[in-house]
Amino acid sequence: MFSTKGRYALRVMIDLAQQNQEEYIPLKDIAERQDISKKYLEIIVKELVHGGFVKGVSGKGGGYQLTRPANEYSVGEIIELMEGSLSPVACLSDENYNCPREGICKTLPMWTEFYMLEKDFFYGKKLSDLVIA
Repeated sequence: MFSTKGRYALRVMIDLAQQNQEEYIPLKDIAERQDISKKYLEIIVKELVHGGFVKGVSGKGGGYQLTRPANEYSVGEIIELMEGSLSPVACLSDENYNCPREGICKTLPMWTEFYMLEKDFFYGKKLSDLVIA
C-alpha cells in the first residue's frame, strides 16, 4: 500500500504538469486545488526538489515547476522517490543483497514475477498519461 506522501506527490506532479510550464506555481495554489495542507505539501515538495523532479524559486513570482516535460517522468520513479523500493521483499530491493536462501527459496520466483509486473506497470506509465486522464 502506498502512503499519502506518495499519492500526494503524484498529485503535485500532475498539478504542475497541467500548468504553464514557463511559470513558477505557488505552493498555496497547488494546496488549494488539491485540497491538501500547505504545510504537508512543503515536506513533499522538499523531497521532490531534492530528487531533482521539481525546482523552486522563493519570493515574489516564486513557486515550483517541473524540471523536465511530463512525458519524461515515469510514475514508478516518482513513487520510488517518495516511498522507496517497489520491491515486495528485501532480497529484490538491493541487487547486492546476499540472501543465504536464494538457491533454495521456493517463493523467490513468485516474488520476482510480482516485482517485475509491478515495476513494469508503474515505470510504463508516464506523468503525461495521468494529466490526460
